[in-house]
Amino acid sequence: MSGPAAEWDAALAEGRFLIQQPVGGGKAVFPPRAFAPGTGAELEWVEASGHGTVYSATWIQRKPPEPPYNVVLVDLEEGARLMGRVEGVTPETLQIGMAVRARIIAGETPALVFDPVEQAHG
Repeated sequence: MSGPAAEWDAALAEGRFLIQQPVGGGKAVFPPRAFAPGTGAELEWVEASGHGTVYSATWIQRKPPEPPYNVVLVDLEEGARLMGRVEGVTPETLQIGMAVRARIIAGETPALVFDPVEQAHG
């Protein structure tokens, strides 16, 4: 397998969270692709900050005794929107607008997940 998706997978396997953006700057795009949507501009890989905000969330109920899991859409600071899950939350604590940070789970098939970010109050 080759192409942008393979590059994404290889970066995750190296513990790197990369995102594509138009050469020279601009709004990041996801999923990985050969050219920028709408313009056909050339894309380059850049390190993502990992910071984002939950845009949408739902919970998937599995057959007991398996616990439910969440599926979220996260808007990254760079402008791209990704699908994933937020770990360490419950249906009561997962909120739209919640600040999250990406983390790579290592393994045979690395995965990108999100963790809630504690917000300072005061």
